[in-house]
Amino acid sequence: MRYQAVIFDLDGVICFTDKYHYLAWKAIADEEGIYFDEKINDRLRGVSRMASLEIILEKAERSYSMEEKERLCEKKNRMYRELLSQMSEKDLPADVKDVLRTLKEAEIRIAIGSSSRNTKLILERLGLENCFDAVSDGTNITHSKPDPEVFLKAAEMLGLSSEQCLVVEDAKAGVTAATRGGMDSAGIGEAAETATWPMQSIEELKQIVLS
Repeated sequence: MRYQAVIFDLDGVICFTDKYHYLAWKAIADEEGIYFDEKINDRLRGVSRMASLEIILEKAERSYSMEEKERLCEKKNRMYRELLSQMSEKDLPADVKDVLRTLKEAEIRIAIGSSSRNTKLILERLGLENCFDAVSDGTNITHSKPDPEVFLKAAEMLGLSSEQCLVVEDAKAGVTAATRGGMDSAGIGEAAETATWPMQSIEELKQIVLS
């Protein structure tokens, strides 16, 4: 087999928390009187919390101090975590569950590579806290995507080279990060446009990895 491990992005791949991010950022933007819509929200995919806020503040009519920005980021995260409390194992898509099971049965190592600092909470809510061989997330990286750090750390945790790992992404920034880290990528959604392996569904990953 070409790949020894698969590194999954979290939001938009393993689960779909975009709606919670949107609701939390929309609440922040509305409180600050800043225009915010789903098109702007799409630009936030795959980037860090502070980088997301910077994008939102492009529409602001005033400048914000770093202290104010940090306060807004903390407030957004509180809102987001409250929304995440609604998640359960029922929010794990059946096709994702099947892919993870198939890869593990084939002894392909699996990891998470996500910029989110809430990764472990989300995995717990989904019942996946003990599923992955490695978890690289926003708590152990300095640079978010499109920097490759999160994927390189995941590969390091697995004890594998970049060439042995395949990244699964739904965001172009994530595909760019994978490429910069010397890794092939499988992309769904907008990521399919630039990924090594474009997919229409996550189930196609089984054929890519196991053939």
